[in-house]
Amino acid sequence: MKVAIVINTSWNIYNFRLGLVKALIDSGHEVVAIAPEDDYSRLLVENGCKFVAVSMDTQGVNPIKDLKLVYNLWKTYRKIAPDVILQYTIKPNIYGSLAARLLKIPVINNVSGLGTVFLKKNLLSGISKLLYRIAFLSPKRVFFQNEDDRKLFLDRKLVKPEKTALLPGSGINLQRFSQLPMPDSGGFSFLLISRIIQDKGIREFIEAIRLLRSENVNARFQVLGAKDPKHKRGIPLAEIDQWVTGGLIEYLGTTDDVQSFISSAHCVLLPSYREGTPRTLLEAAATGRPLIASDVPGCREVVKHGYNGLLCEVKSAEDLAGKMKDMMNFEDEMLTEMGNNSRKLVENNFDEQIVINKYCQTIRSLDKKS
Repeated sequence: MKVAIVINTSWNIYNFRLGLVKALIDSGHEVVAIAPEDDYSRLLVENGCKFVAVSMDTQGVNPIKDLKLVYNLWKTYRKIAPDVILQYTIKPNIYGSLAARLLKIPVINNVSGLGTVFLKKNLLSGISKLLYRIAFLSPKRVFFQNEDDRKLFLDRKLVKPEKTALLPGSGINLQRFSQLPMPDSGGFSFLLISRIIQDKGIREFIEAIRLLRSENVNARFQVLGAKDPKHKRGIPLAEIDQWVTGGLIEYLGTTDDVQSFISSAHCVLLPSYREGTPRTLLEAAATGRPLIASDVPGCREVVKHGYNGLLCEVKSAEDLAGKMKDMMNFEDEMLTEMGNNSRKLVENNFDEQIVINKYCQTIRSLDKKS
């Protein structure tokens, strides 16, 4: 079959779906990646994909641009004529489904996170939910990454129950992310891996650091991830610079080798407001690190309180600071045990092969029906 994979960045396909891409190619399928062109588009081609560029504005809702995206996806799908389309992230899920429906091409969607649409109640939120309800009439399967998200869609009648199924995120390649020993020295180090936007709990993290500093807590606080000041809930560059120059955080920039940074940390955290299944926590867990995260959908699937980490109250800098202090006060044996438990959790529940198998089974079922 000819299988199209549609996401809002080529980077996303290469970093999170390459295992699926290779498995599909190895099974004899032709894979076409459809995404905005970036530095990773070429790497997809080198790994056996065909690549088709499509422009996609990921910064909020713009009716004119979004209608244009429906048209561009329809035109692309008609030209490529795939047998099935795998779609990820909000705009491909909604607008790609509308385009594919016009062409009667089977679609498999993946709801990897709800964004802020479901965190607020306003006109935009209502319109977005209506678009989901219309778009999700046609997909053959809609995968969710946690039960809370699936229940929310079902409760609001945005998708029919028989179309839905659960996946453990994008899965983790356990060979690529091997377990590594805890760092020996250099003082206790916390690492937050995230795009620097408000919804990831960045400001709560900064306030927690201020609280810990006021108590003379001695630790390193590092942030790894892209600055995104143009995002609706992005953090101004001047504010980030103040955090760095004021000695609150070490900003590590971005990387293609995230595990080398995880290996130097004693604890990886993510005080996010809501997630699908956070990839950064899965990567840290696979490396064998204790975790701290907000007690919200997505995060609580990866962090089991007292087993492989600690859960904190969402949007509470005070509680986050308390959990960070608790983590620092654990004996080395406890930290090692939590790290080992993180690895076990990933091995048992989040192996990439689980995700690959479910996609291959669903695609085979479509092939038989045709």
